[in-house]
Amino acid sequence: MTYMGQPYYPKWLDNLADDVTLEAAAMDGAAEGADAVRTILVKAREQYEQQTFNYAGPAGEDRFVEDYSSLVRGMPTDVVVLVTFNAAGQTQRIVVNHRPRTAVLQFARVMLENFAGTPHAKHWEGTP
Repeated sequence: MTYMGQPYYPKWLDNLADDVTLEAAAMDGAAEGADAVRTILVKAREQYEQQTFNYAGPAGEDRFVEDYSSLVRGMPTDVVVLVTFNAAGQTQRIVVNHRPRTAVLQFARVMLENFAGTPHAKHWEGTP
């Protein structure tokens, strides 16, 4: 995964607040806490067969945006991630939006498959 020809890793993932939250179009409810959010995001990133970044960088003083295209099991998927930092500079809130709708539903099914039988499965159990 690269951005502007350089390897890309979301540094904000290594600085999660203890009470960080994760919300996503593909999820029901929000994941809370650094361990849960990190576990979900690491697994989510593993599902991307590739990432082509349009932008990854600051959006004001306390936000960061990622805008990229990907393939998930061969399905084209566009993603926008909004990261909000707290006053201490830690990642406080993450909102992830996949599109189009068919990609959202496929991603939700993939995540349910990955987390079946775990406490995290609750975020995808209603997926058609």
